[in-house]
Amino acid sequence: MAQPATDAPSTEHAANGDASEKHEAKPPTRLVLVRHGVTAHTGPLLSGRMPGIDLSEKGIGQAQAAADRLATLAISTVYASPIERTTQTAAYIAARLGLDVRPLPGVIEADYGDWTGGKIADLAKTDEWKVVQAAPSRAQFPGGESLRAMQSRMVDALDAVVAAHPHETVVVVSHADPIKSAIAHYTGMHLDLFQRLHVSPASVTVLDFHPYGALLVKCNDTGGLADLMPEPSAPTSEPDPAP
Repeated sequence: MAQPATDAPSTEHAANGDASEKHEAKPPTRLVLVRHGVTAHTGPLLSGRMPGIDLSEKGIGQAQAAADRLATLAISTVYASPIERTTQTAAYIAARLGLDVRPLPGVIEADYGDWTGGKIADLAKTDEWKVVQAAPSRAQFPGGESLRAMQSRMVDALDAVVAAHPHETVVVVSHADPIKSAIAHYTGMHLDLFQRLHVSPASVTVLDFHPYGALLVKCNDTGGLADLMPEPSAPTSEPDPAP
């Protein structure tokens, strides 16, 4: 894991000439959660953890646009779910920043089990689908994992990233359901309400972690990120010399 940079204390001189140290306020640890760009399966099929599904031409454009938007931020590390569409999206972001992509298995897509590769139009007709939509905390994918288990390992993985990168800005490229479950957890929303959230392809969701907890700064954002840049320091004016 990358070691956090040490904030250097600044020194102010009192009027009597004595020196005193004043530490600058440290920034929060910022998680930038990015959903992958689209593939040929996005929309009609439930891709899940199927191997060999690459970004489509549109998805590549989305990943490149996300990379351009994120390039203005002081990002220290880029993590990604170990699936082609997420690692490829992360690769565009990391290349733009001059970084490598680190795999983060805990943020992988939900294990949809027997539903993997199924047509969403067909799955939506099943009783199990109704549970997934109305009471996700009770949903267990046939032959796969439960949504509670997905949320738990997603939050565990993100908590570990926050602990390893204090006061840094870190990108994590993941999938819609895991990101939605993380938003629900950190904002105090019950998992049964997480289907009210929407996370678009290549969108950005930002969480700031302070000593007292997490703050949702952006959700499902596909616009500019200039407002995430730190405010410029105000120039200091020298007093006029005494006559």
